Amino acid sequence: MTSMMPDVQEVLIPSSEIQEKVREIGVRVTEDYRGEKPLLVGILRGAFVMLGDLMRNVDLPCEVDFMDISSYGTGTSSSGVVRILKDLEEDITGRHVLVVEDIVDSGLTLSYLRRSLLARNPASLEICALLSKPERRRVDLEVKYLGFEVPDEFVVGYGLDYAGAYRNLPDVCVLKPEVFGAG
Repeated sequence: MTSMMPDVQEVLIPSSEIQEKVREIGVRVTEDYRGEKPLLVGILRGAFVMLGDLMRNVDLPCEVDFMDISSYGTGTSSSGVVRILKDLEEDITGRHVLVVEDIVDSGLTLSYLRRSLLARNPASLEICALLSKPERRRVDLEVKYLGFEVPDEFVVGYGLDYAGAYRNLPDVCVLKPEVFGAG
């Protein structure tokens, strides 16, 4: 990982803290869904690391599905236009659905996704996110299971990327502004 570290301004959340928080969330999910078989829906691509760690910390039978949605294009902020690139394979009618996301920024994308999924009549629909940037929120959105609130910095690692890179960093790191053209 040292070849990517020159692009990192600082480690914001070390891997050990992330793993502890994901364990805590897994315990809460286990308690809240006891007796149920929740469907964990990972939002590609950023949430796949969180989803993998989370499901290993949920002590219940659960299923997994994925969606790929886009509102960013190639930039670093939301375009406001949401496109579903890959839809669910599972029918969620009557299912307990937990959407797992890497980061909640403006909230526009997740708000759209939430409305879209609620129209499919799940028994319940909750959101789990590793990170939230409350300073950037443009819509009110309840995130039932939240890992960490972070400042308005460009973060990478633990599944989060910039231009497809840095997802494999074990920590959540602040990327140097000059790397993504803001410096």
